[in-house]
Amino acid sequence: MTAPFPITIHHNPDCGTSRNTLAMIREAGYEPGIVEYLQTGWTRPQLTALLSAMGMKPRDIMREKGTPAAALGLLDAAVSDDQILDAMVAHPVLVNRPIVVTPRGTKLCRPSEAVLDLLDKRPASFTKEDGEVVKI
Repeated sequence: MTAPFPITIHHNPDCGTSRNTLAMIREAGYEPGIVEYLQTGWTRPQLTALLSAMGMKPRDIMREKGTPAAALGLLDAAVSDDQILDAMVAHPVLVNRPIVVTPRGTKLCRPSEAVLDLLDKRPASFTKEDGEVVKI
């Protein structure tokens, strides 16, 4: 029996990149834990731990498109990491997706094929929703 390989995906089912990433994980033979963060929300400690694991700053994972980032004044370079984290907790949609956690690391998987580096085994082949064939 092989050792377990736990995977968690912080997922938005309305996002094509997130859906493709989840499908790629499943095609590789895994059934990940799925956190629909728009429903569950984020906590500061959770975001801080994910950012630390990725070696990123809050601004690095802030989603601008389709979010209140501009309306909240978060695009100004003077806005602090703490202010961005507070906004992400208050408005979960501000966190870009999907974020995948495996024993091989934690990564914002944009593009979706970035998840392949986090897997012990890869799918034999994969075609994205839009028909793009992913080089495995």
